[in-house]
Amino acid sequence: MGYKTYVDLVKNLIRGKEVFSTGMTQEVDRCQKAIELAAQGKKVAVVSSGDAGIYGMAGLIYELMFNRHTNEEGEKRGKGETEKKISGSPVHRFSDSFIIEVIPGVPAFCAAASLLGAPLMHDFASISLSDLLTPWETIKRRLKLAAEGDFVIILYNPKSKARTFQLEEAIDMISSSRGAHTPVGIVKNGTREGEDIKIATLKELPVHYDFIDMSTILIIGNSTTFVSNNKMITPRGYNVRI
Repeated sequence: MGYKTYVDLVKNLIRGKEVFSTGMTQEVDRCQKAIELAAQGKKVAVVSSGDAGIYGMAGLIYELMFNRHTNEEGEKRGKGETEKKISGSPVHRFSDSFIIEVIPGVPAFCAAASLLGAPLMHDFASISLSDLLTPWETIKRRLKLAAEGDFVIILYNPKSKARTFQLEEAIDMISSSRGAHTPVGIVKNGTREGEDIKIATLKELPVHYDFIDMSTILIIGNSTTFVSNNKMITPRGYNVRI
């Protein structure tokens, strides 16, 4: 199961397997289908890019299973059946045979950071600029606070064909709390075919707006981040003499 683009990335691993893929914005349908097939006794793998628990499908699977379990328990109580209890609390078990395993992966921002050098050596905040699931006002508040807190800032989903103004507005907000020469790492298709890496500054970033799309991760340094030998480095605070 998975978004078609992600399923295609693992096609060499799934030969001979039953495959169900859909396009963007059909995440709920995919996960519902995965649960239905698992309920039939099939082993189902829901594929996400990066780590399934970071902007991936793990949370949605758990949400849908929680709702399913709650509805089933409600029906049981309506029939006069009682829940099993341990130490006075309900057992939160989907079923004896229904097991969910979240397999950790390499998040896109970790892959991007490794290609840029070591920009995430101190506290950082990861923020998606997509307002499909989160109101833009909420995203702006998070950007403002992360910038004021001097976090290294990771920007996911910076720009799409239909969504273009958010990146420019986000950079303007961050620039109000950062110096013009703050390093910015731009990684497109990190560790995939077509990988491209650029390092710029906040001041230079608008020149690269056309290069940036949904397959791009931006890492914006904090007040101590510097560039050496074309690598971004954020000091952890060790007493190193340079």
